[in-house]
Amino acid sequence: MKRCLLNRKVVSNIYTLVVVEDEYEIRTGLVNCFPWNKMGFVVAEEFENGGECFEYLCKNKVDTILCDIKMPVMSGIELAKKIFESNISTKIVIISGYTDFEYARQALRYGVKDYIVKPTKYNEIIDVFSRIKKELDNENTKEILNNSCNNEIDQYSSIISIIEKYVDEHYRDVTLEDVAKVVYMNPYYLSKYFKQKTGMNFSDYITEVRMKKAVEFLKNPLYKTYEISYMIGYKNPKNFTRAFKKYYKKSPREFVNSAINFKE
Repeated sequence: MKRCLLNRKVVSNIYTLVVVEDEYEIRTGLVNCFPWNKMGFVVAEEFENGGECFEYLCKNKVDTILCDIKMPVMSGIELAKKIFESNISTKIVIISGYTDFEYARQALRYGVKDYIVKPTKYNEIIDVFSRIKKELDNENTKEILNNSCNNEIDQYSSIISIIEKYVDEHYRDVTLEDVAKVVYMNPYYLSKYFKQKTGMNFSDYITEVRMKKAVEFLKNPLYKTYEISYMIGYKNPKNFTRAFKKYYKKSPREFVNSAINFKE
């Protein structure tokens, strides 16, 4: 029989805990005799078997589970297996009266965070959940950094990746104004933003992409130097040769000859 204690809310650094134990007295003790709130947890629900708990998990986000290993309907190991196979991110701590290594081995196989042998010690549970709290805090911080739409790191990576992809596809005739329209930014601001985030002028980045494309084309003996210059966006082959030599410290012809000699 279950008793609902709290509808889960998203609270910074407070995590939900579900207790699963078929013996009422032990379950009540686990729920009420530990300073869960002080440790950063709130008991959101309690169940007497793994089956009820899994049904709840399918509809609700739960951060941690503390459960017995031997229960009717669905054991703690079976619950851990179902959670593992369903790719549910809940962290599990198992309490067991069994010291058999096989039980512990199965628990670890299904991603159980810790295996506590009965009779449970107060300090041991405190230590285990203090460690899990730190782990959840770290994961929560990373999630905020990765998913927040207003986060500067996320904005940087998405905007820069869009710019790089566009330049890679339109390197032959790309302009700063073209890219500015794609990312909905003022050209002047975009130029400063790109330099700030990459350490490279936008024009130098275009040159870098073109030079790398030129090297790819130079590997094909069917292409002449003047043809490659047009292919990567230079109307004047002399300008291409000059830019190539400045970038690689050798002319396109010298580059090809050095590649041939290297192979030989």
